[in-house]
Amino acid sequence: MVLTNWLSELGQQGIVTDAVELWHAHRTLLIFCALFVLLSIRVYIHIYDDEKDAVAAVPRAYDNEKAPPPETVAPAKAVQVAEKPATKPTTGPRRIKGGVAKKPSRERQDAVDVTRPVKIMAFFSSVTTKTEKIARDYLASLEAAAEKLARETGRAFLKPELHDLADVDFEDFFVSPPKSADGASYFYVFLIPSYNIDTINDTLLQHLEETHHDFRIDTAPLSLLMGYSVFGFGDKEGWPDEAEGFCFQAKELDRWMSKLTGRKRAYPVGMGDMKSDHAERFAEWSTGLEEVLEHVARTGSLGEGVRGSGDPIESDQEDVAGEDDGEVVFDDEVENADQASPRALDDVEDLGKMIRTNGSSSTGSSSKKAPLAVDFTSYGASTKKKTTPQAAVVKEMVAKNSPTYAALTKQGYAIVGSHSGVKICRWTKSALRGRGSCYKYSLYGINSHQCMETTPSLSCSNKCVFCWRHGTNPVGTTWRWVVDPPEMIFEGVKENHYKKIKMMRGVPGVRAERYAEALRIRHCALSLVGEPIFYPHINEFLAMLHAERISSFLVCNAQHPDQLAALKAVTQLYVSIDASNKDSLRKIDRPLHRDFWERFQRCLDILREKRFRHRTVFRLTLVKGFNVEDEAEGYAQLVERGLPCFVEVKGVTYCGTATSSNAGLSMSNVPFYWEVCDFVRALEKRLKARGLAYGIAAEHAHSCCILLASERFRVDGRWHTHIDYARFFELLEERGPDGDWTPEDYMGEPTPEWALWGNGGFDPRDDRVDRKGRKIENVVVREQPPEQVW
Repeated sequence: MVLTNWLSELGQQGIVTDAVELWHAHRTLLIFCALFVLLSIRVYIHIYDDEKDAVAAVPRAYDNEKAPPPETVAPAKAVQVAEKPATKPTTGPRRIKGGVAKKPSRERQDAVDVTRPVKIMAFFSSVTTKTEKIARDYLASLEAAAEKLARETGRAFLKPELHDLADVDFEDFFVSPPKSADGASYFYVFLIPSYNIDTINDTLLQHLEETHHDFRIDTAPLSLLMGYSVFGFGDKEGWPDEAEGFCFQAKELDRWMSKLTGRKRAYPVGMGDMKSDHAERFAEWSTGLEEVLEHVARTGSLGEGVRGSGDPIESDQEDVAGEDDGEVVFDDEVENADQASPRALDDVEDLGKMIRTNGSSSTGSSSKKAPLAVDFTSYGASTKKKTTPQAAVVKEMVAKNSPTYAALTKQGYAIVGSHSGVKICRWTKSALRGRGSCYKYSLYGINSHQCMETTPSLSCSNKCVFCWRHGTNPVGTTWRWVVDPPEMIFEGVKENHYKKIKMMRGVPGVRAERYAEALRIRHCALSLVGEPIFYPHINEFLAMLHAERISSFLVCNAQHPDQLAALKAVTQLYVSIDASNKDSLRKIDRPLHRDFWERFQRCLDILREKRFRHRTVFRLTLVKGFNVEDEAEGYAQLVERGLPCFVEVKGVTYCGTATSSNAGLSMSNVPFYWEVCDFVRALEKRLKARGLAYGIAAEHAHSCCILLASERFRVDGRWHTHIDYARFFELLEERGPDGDWTPEDYMGEPTPEWALWGNGGFDPRDDRVDRKGRKIENVVVREQPPEQVW
């Protein structure tokens, strides 16, 4: 109001009018004057700064009482400053860099120092005091275990401490490891019940999440820990399974601790039901944890694999796309980054990753070439070499310096000796994580996580077009290599199998109880690669398996009748039946023997003789375009000739390699599950028309596998395809490998309802997940879907 009155008075006096007229008359001159003044000020400031820098560059006269002269402090540095070229000073504002400067930590360098003492810190939470009682009892066990480990490893173990999470300051333990006057390395153990009410658990989980996302803190502030492990207590009456929330807070704690420690999960999450098996599960978990502590104390690390143990792929909840597809791969296995949307359950075994066919190469994406097949076979006189003393030396089948060895080890095989191998199956990894087991669990009751897949002979006498072992194994018609003793092979395959299993210890989702069970092999599948019956001492190797009560499934390719006839006790004996006639067999198996069809038929006759001595199985692998169309009648003739106990019909697995494409195989040759179902129904019809008593008994749709069984295994209207393994070993011990018994003598309990034909066969203990780890429903398509109209 005052300003308005003042301007009004000036207007009345004409002062404002005169100022405006003056501006319009001389505005150009005024603007240039203003610019000149500003430029002069800027030049003056610039000259003043230069003079100031020059004065600063001149060494000061040091007073003896304040500081020594420069030459007594750092002569080299003084010379460096004198010789440093003058640089143009920056005139803009100073730029401040954000973030926390990370300095090298001495403790990080000493993280693997095995001379430092070990201190175990146990944390628990409890509302009803049940967990507190268990934790305090466990503390006494920890103290005894620490004393034992100190004696065995020679490393100092400090007295373990027990902390109630409700009484500790999280900043002291979960932002960085606590400081110790003894310089100890810490190992964290958590005993956590899960509640659906607000408890200290929620506060801890929130704190861990905030710590992980705090930009001021290192992404793995607890990486200096030696490791950690979590055991959760739950109630299956309230939360019957993990999907419903069983031990959900323990799993969430394990996930955040994995992030904060840089994936130092020392042992899988243990879970126990407070009203049933918590004591048994906790004992398994604590025993396994003690073994890990011993390894850490001796070596300073959690084991082989990426940091910690295994190669876990973890992500935040909002970053679902970064999660894996349910299959765990090690560094020596190839992982395809392609993702696929969920579809009906028509996938096949080991097709864990989507594969590009040759037709996709037009997109410009590059694909790795498959390893070249190695063929050691001599086909005729033209290829024979002159016999020399050097050539007469017996060579190793797979020498360590050979391309074959490099190719197989790159694919994840562990080579034992010179001709044997072992590899962990993807179904073993899946079962360990509760994501499904293979067809052997549905059809025969074999735990996938307790199964070892191996072979005593990497050589084979066929070069099948569908071989998903990439064609890198050697081939031959006769054994002409060094023969390793069965004892060495047996110990070697077990050692390497357990080594692979232990690498799974740090993988997220691995169940502690199954991990503990996996460290005791109960079954051996002699079907890895090559021809196991080709090994000269196969009976001795089988006897070693059975001596440790490890059941055996042996698969042969029907090209070695003499070895098949001499075979002694085996839990279940397979013969691969890949074609119904001679021409198809030549195209599919590409056998090396000239009399392959005669050998094939003789093997079927031998199996017919053994059908009351062994559980015999025909394995039919269906390949569209090769052996599916109009061949049911031919297969029925073969079944009539061999009369096996079971007929397994399985869709081919396409491995997506150049080796397969060169053989004329692509994804178009992989049948849908409904096509396999149609074939099995047609085969059953042909068998019944011939008066053969076979029926469709069970299925495992997840691996595209259906089982036809002889009516010998149908008792009182119920199928009995499972095996009584304990009874098998009793018969073996009572009557010896040449004893007289029949497959019915060790026939197991009735096949469970979920595994029967029409129910899918997916393991009800587990959850099926999509390629991003999300739970999905089991959709089984057994009929041809209607044509889609676009």
